[in-house]
Amino acid sequence: MLMPEISRFYGIIVRMFFNEHNPPHFHAEYSEYKVVINIDDEVVNGFMPKRALKLLFEWLELHKEELVENWSLCKNNELPKKIEPLK
Repeated sequence: MLMPEISRFYGIIVRMFFNEHNPPHFHAEYSEYKVVINIDDEVVNGFMPKRALKLLFEWLELHKEELVENWSLCKNNELPKKIEPLK
């Protein structure tokens, strides 16, 4: 299953799968750590250092609408849009 990269910042790579199961979520990798974060309720599955998670949640707050839009695109097997990295 293809998983396009939608953003990258501070060594964190954010991706979304095509035609993925609900609830709406994204995948993030940082070094050897991997997490899945639900967009709406911000539930985290997996493990990542606290500092990296803090950056991800900061990014999520700034780009929640874009993530929801990308989720819809992926559900329709359309390429998601790139999202501005955290600066």
